[in-house]
Amino acid sequence: MGNGTVRDRAAGEHRTTGDTGVASAEEAGAGLGSQIVRFTRLVAARRHQTKLEQGAGERVLLARLVRDGEQRATDLAAETFLDLSTVSRQVRSMVERGLIERRPDPEDRRGTLLHATESGRAVYEKYRRQRDAQLAELLDPWPPEDRYQLIRLMTRLNDDLVVHQQKRHSDGTQPEAGAQQGASKHE
Repeated sequence: MGNGTVRDRAAGEHRTTGDTGVASAEEAGAGLGSQIVRFTRLVAARRHQTKLEQGAGERVLLARLVRDGEQRATDLAAETFLDLSTVSRQVRSMVERGLIERRPDPEDRRGTLLHATESGRAVYEKYRRQRDAQLAELLDPWPPEDRYQLIRLMTRLNDDLVVHQQKRHSDGTQPEAGAQQGASKHE
């Protein structure tokens, strides 16, 4: 994509972002499906690159603890779709560095709750500012209206996906962690 143009490579069409076309639900499903697959691949490539960087795992865990509050390592693993052994290693490292602390679970003294320290919150904020700056640089050439609509529509899509996941879960066809993962409005 470039200069505010959306390209449908299969059809060879080019539309400017100011175009106000219409699409049936089926056409929208097909077009969105293709773009989600493309977006997912781009995100996966970025995640692979990020995994090679120091601290990639802790960003996800710190974000959950800062945004959602204290929780058990098992819940943290389920919500982040990470293996418990991976979470345990990251937690141990972050405790040693003073980014998170453990405390007994008041409801079950055998369990431990994790929470972000002030230092951990500062590290999380640093990561968040870096991410936001990268996205701001990417979106800088976009018209302000397009940036606003992107946020509005992504929020709407995410909200609808959460509702859909929760409905599937209540039907017993989907694990709860998937709905919880997407339920956060701000990463």
